[in-house]
Amino acid sequence: MVLQSSLKNCLQLSCILRTPKAGLRSTTSGSLIIQSISNDVYQNLAVEDWIHDHVNLENRQVLFLWRNSPAVVIGRHQNPWQECNLRLLRQKSIQLARRRSGGGTVYHDLGNINLTFFTTRKKYERMENLKLIVKALKALRPQLDVHVSDRYDILLDRQYKISGTAAKLGRTTAYHHCTLLCNTDKFVLSSVLKSPYKGLKSNATPSVPASVKNLFEEDPSLTCEVLLDAIAEEYATQHHIDHHITLINPADETVLPGINNKTKELQTWEWVYGKTPKFSISTCFNMVYKDSVLDVKVDMDVKHGRIEVCNIDLPEQWLPPALCSELVKSLVGSKFCPNETTTLATTLLGVCPQDDELHNRWNLLCENMVMLM
Repeated sequence: MVLQSSLKNCLQLSCILRTPKAGLRSTTSGSLIIQSISNDVYQNLAVEDWIHDHVNLENRQVLFLWRNSPAVVIGRHQNPWQECNLRLLRQKSIQLARRRSGGGTVYHDLGNINLTFFTTRKKYERMENLKLIVKALKALRPQLDVHVSDRYDILLDRQYKISGTAAKLGRTTAYHHCTLLCNTDKFVLSSVLKSPYKGLKSNATPSVPASVKNLFEEDPSLTCEVLLDAIAEEYATQHHIDHHITLINPADETVLPGINNKTKELQTWEWVYGKTPKFSISTCFNMVYKDSVLDVKVDMDVKHGRIEVCNIDLPEQWLPPALCSELVKSLVGSKFCPNETTTLATTLLGVCPQDDELHNRWNLLCENMVMLM
């Protein structure tokens, strides 16, 4: 049963969720099931942060249900250039987000369900949460062959991954979140989670590829709505609470004070890209110019998402050495991103001599440099 999000319900939820001031601990007990009315990945990740930071979980547990419009979500310690096709994300207007938990990269769309289980750190138990989901699936369709693997994935037919897991363990509180593939666009999933970038070396946490399948393929009656309701019902049964799902608006400051600042932080370039562990790129590319094929070698070190060291090895006399040197000097310290590199290149081109041949060569080099990003 879903309780519609009215002002009254929001205020009641605010009273339940908000941590009292002056360090007092809430004495209210009873678990909660809440569901986001937003499909914005940054807003929903911000709700996780807010609950983790503000809710007293000593006497209650919380299940948070949410779905996102198309987005790629990387783990806290991952490298987006290593994990996904950023050019394709930009072309398809698919959001890229970095969550605060570890683990691998996942693709979200409205055919995917996200579930977050909040507890104290002492009560954190991801295996029990995954068993709860499996039990809910079995209650819906007893014939489904689903089980939890040693890697804390949920597998269908012993081989297809339908759910992946990650977690954040705080000092006193914790959350475990997982996906559940209902009817996700698998073609887009496989396309965007394939990095085209060559010569990249990084100590960032790599994702582990897996074959996936939608539950909808197994049984078309298993819609997201049916699955959400079944999981909420099983959670309510195990926690001895009413089967009520309370809807919340992740942009509502009256319910979640300070939530919009958390959302904005998760959208910043400094968080999404700047938190990438240091990495290097050593690659070559060919430039076809008129009747010639030119080999260009590029070496870069990138730290906090900014170029720390850069070297571009061009064929002799193809560009004036001073101009190439100026490009390298400008790139050092700049963001490792297409927009900033394009702006730098355009600015430098403006101070070049008015020479069409030179401009064409310069543009070709800069276009290829941008393709590395």
